Amino acid sequence: MKAQYAILRFAKYKGPTVSRIEAHNERTKETYASNPDIKTELSKHNFHPVTPDGKYRDISNRIIRENGCRVRKDSVTAVEVLITASPEFFEKKNRKEIREFFSYAVDFMKSKQNPDTYISAVVHVDEKTPHMHLCFVPITPDGRLSAKEIVGNKKRLTQWQDEFWSYMVKKYPDFERGESARLTGRTHIPPRMFKQAARLNRQKDKLMQLLSEMNPLNAKAKSKEIATLLDEYVPGVEELMTKLKKTSKAAKEMRSEIADLKKEVNSSKASALRQLELEKKVQELDDLQHMVETLRQTMDAIPKEIVAQYRTAEKGENAYSHQK
Repeated sequence: MKAQYAILRFAKYKGPTVSRIEAHNERTKETYASNPDIKTELSKHNFHPVTPDGKYRDISNRIIRENGCRVRKDSVTAVEVLITASPEFFEKKNRKEIREFFSYAVDFMKSKQNPDTYISAVVHVDEKTPHMHLCFVPITPDGRLSAKEIVGNKKRLTQWQDEFWSYMVKKYPDFERGESARLTGRTHIPPRMFKQAARLNRQKDKLMQLLSEMNPLNAKAKSKEIATLLDEYVPGVEELMTKLKKTSKAAKEMRSEIADLKKEVNSSKASALRQLELEKKVQELDDLQHMVETLRQTMDAIPKEIVAQYRTAEKGENAYSHQK
């Protein structure tokens, strides 16, 4: 059985952007070209655990005014919480069970953020996976407008995730603890990076073939063919190397966390699972780094005169584009 996770994510909005999320959340449009997953014929089944009593921005402004909060031009005036679960969790669940899940999740949020600050909470069942958008004005218990204090830094986000999982697992014991918030996004290696590496690897094979076929009689023609291929290969490798450098810090932290987990004598199931997740990610990163290093070495194997020819042509094109 595939692992199931309860999911909690935050997004912050300022000023006019608060109105933009209303169109999506409240389904005020007839069609949604930007999101083809929405099945408008099912939108009638969406429901509100918290129903808005006006426009999002008007509600936000009113709550801020009633609390006497200071507002700067760059103040976050609304926080949106996306709550859902792995698609597998919702399989074979009926409408009543889906309502119970989100009602239980709302109760968690009410224990963390004053319901008087809520703008809306709507559950969408007209997309692939049921999910809830809960919007609130980030007002602290002592009446200040501060999304930074409520949502917090990386450490606080980890606490949010830990507390959410601890709460949800009481009613839904099959949920596993997902990746900590401080690592979410930062340690994830996008699949497109592997696809990009695979495409460059095919170009590398073509380059090596052209180089092996090169001789004094066809040198000019082969050099031109290689230079053309380099137009895609060189920028592609350089871009991938830049992306990979950004993951080096994440890899170091993952290895450090694995070492810490291994030191735990009485490792819990959650720690063991976390260790396996991290080891898998580190292995993926190592594989990608090895692929990129092989691609870079191929560039070193290309005759210098051909690379110089490519670089000269590249500079010429850049100069021309600046003059246009």
